[in-house]
Amino acid sequence: MLALLQKLRRHIKTPSHFIRTFCSQRSLPILTLFTKDPCPLCEEAKEMLEPYKDRFVLQEVDITLPENSVWYDRYKYDIPVFHLNGQFLMMHRVNTAVLEKQLAKSDNEPV
Repeated sequence: MLALLQKLRRHIKTPSHFIRTFCSQRSLPILTLFTKDPCPLCEEAKEMLEPYKDRFVLQEVDITLPENSVWYDRYKYDIPVFHLNGQFLMMHRVNTAVLEKQLAKSDNEPV
């Protein structure tokens, strides 16, 4: 039990972060990053997302994997590409205005 608490403590930065993460009935929106390795623009985009990281769950999809060939065909020249809850959001760069607007909409959706 103590080991679990210590592990949680490393991931929880503030009491409000704990409440949002573990006590909220609303699940966080899923921000999907379509990427490949290497992708310097994707790394740059992830750095720009840092201030928002407690407002979504980041899911990375490697478009070069065989099971993601549909995404490769669609986005091979456009990564990074982002979807929010399965809907296209932005590509090439993080547009913080678009991200903030859509996250605010997501925050205001009824549970």
